[in-house]
Amino acid sequence: MVRVYFHIDMNAFFVSCEELNHPELKGRPVAVSSQARRSVISTASYEARRFGVHSAMPTSLALQACPELILIEPHFPMYRRLSQQFMDIIRSYTDEIEQASIDECYADVTDIIMKRARPLDLAAEIKDRIRKETGLTCSIGVAPNMFLAKMASDMRKPDAITVLRIRDVPQKMWPLPIGDMRGVGKKTEPLLKDLHINTIGDLANYKDIEKLRPIFGKNTEAILERAHGIDHRTIVREWTPKSMSISETFQDDISDYDELRGSLRAMSRKLSERMRKEKKLGSGISIRIRLYDFRNIDRSSKSDQLIWSANDIFNQAIHLFEENWDNQPIRLLGICMNGLKDAGDVVEQLNLFNYQAAEKEETKSVIHDLNRMLDGNVFHRASDLLKEKKA
Repeated sequence: MVRVYFHIDMNAFFVSCEELNHPELKGRPVAVSSQARRSVISTASYEARRFGVHSAMPTSLALQACPELILIEPHFPMYRRLSQQFMDIIRSYTDEIEQASIDECYADVTDIIMKRARPLDLAAEIKDRIRKETGLTCSIGVAPNMFLAKMASDMRKPDAITVLRIRDVPQKMWPLPIGDMRGVGKKTEPLLKDLHINTIGDLANYKDIEKLRPIFGKNTEAILERAHGIDHRTIVREWTPKSMSISETFQDDISDYDELRGSLRAMSRKLSERMRKEKKLGSGISIRIRLYDFRNIDRSSKSDQLIWSANDIFNQAIHLFEENWDNQPIRLLGICMNGLKDAGDVVEQLNLFNYQAAEKEETKSVIHDLNRMLDGNVFHRASDLLKEKKA
């Protein structure tokens, strides 16, 4: 069954929020930025963007590009309140939502859109409600997968609805500059241009895949599929209550792989120690990558065994990280352990259901190791034994 995804992106969100209180700013080059040293532009109005002002640009350079630029100090409580209103509107239609940042989200609307006489009426209704209830405008991309929905919402801004189907990719997406492709960052773009890949179509039709691997690594195949309009990802909902998480917000945005890997390693140790203290086991890992522009990337994986050790947590976390990071600067990293179970419950289940004569000795060994954990001793090989037993 073909699915239908919306990518809903609020237009120049921080600036638009400020314009609600200061309508005299409309139509003028405006940017939200603090006055602190090393400050960067959070959001720029479309008028300011015509001068080359953009998000994450150093404020000093933005003022050089546009001397008439009006700088507004950010008011984050207001942005969070309006963001919550925006998300509540989307949640009134579907629970299949993945919030990508404070001002954008993906929604799987497959089930509800089919009930409409004209499917695009749903997108128009959502836009109208957002405008009436928040005073803000948005752009909506409509597509059969998340990647194309994001590309579609970027194609026409502000205040537009854009449909992008896989059959439209050669005509509508391939002619776009390679830097416009989601997943190609500022560091990646010049490397691709060195290979004479200047458009998305050039990448889609590039023959020497081995030359792309040093650039995209493990993501090479996924990036090439997306260049053809194919994306197998599905909505990742918010982290569940039955979870334990840890995160680190960096003082400066980081794009160095080794430093980020070290941060994930340290967080894995801390999360493992917390699980030891609370005597918890988990069945899966989620990571959160918050980029320099406040966009979130949340990805999850499940384990075929209950885990708690720092090595197991790190191995899953770094795998997710390497698959989903595109070298853009990061302001926050987080790891979440999902599907938590009490170690005592696991022991009880083993006692109730598995303690039979034919497997008495191996089950006793597993229970012994879990009981060591419950007694506050060092975690042992219980996860490996459980996996061997399951096999």
